[in-house]
Amino acid sequence: MADKDVMEGKKAPGFCLLDEGGRNVCLDDLLGKWTVLYFYPKDNTPGCTVEAKDFSCAAEDFSKLGARIVGISPDDKMSHLKFIGKHDLKVTLLSDPDHTVLEKYGAWKHKKLYGRSFLSVNRSTFLLDPEGVVRRVWRNVKVKGHVDEVLADLGSR
Repeated sequence: MADKDVMEGKKAPGFCLLDEGGRNVCLDDLLGKWTVLYFYPKDNTPGCTVEAKDFSCAAEDFSKLGARIVGISPDDKMSHLKFIGKHDLKVTLLSDPDHTVLEKYGAWKHKKLYGRSFLSVNRSTFLLDPEGVVRRVWRNVKVKGHVDEVLADLGSR
């Protein structure tokens, strides 16, 4: 098992963000069920598309375990709406254009590419229990096999 993340065992940081339909979704709205909260860089990019489709394919399995899936990126609600429609996604997507929630969860990080430094989303996933406590954190997520790992962790609880 990976080293324990500093957020594990603590109350998840609160937030309110718009979903793809323009509705305000707050952390308090998600209480009462397990929540898989995943942060990803950008709609319709190769890795993000695979991750969203993998979570969508497993949505029923997560639901059987009493969990919902929520993705957060800096994209706006119109981008999310198109992304969901294009790939028939079965997840809720929230917009964080100001990176406020990304920062609270430590998913907005400095990266280096070709000698250039910039801020970007660090692909991360948080498993929140029905009371909103962070039970598991995955950082620097590699997409391949990730959804199965999250599902297995949830199933073992």
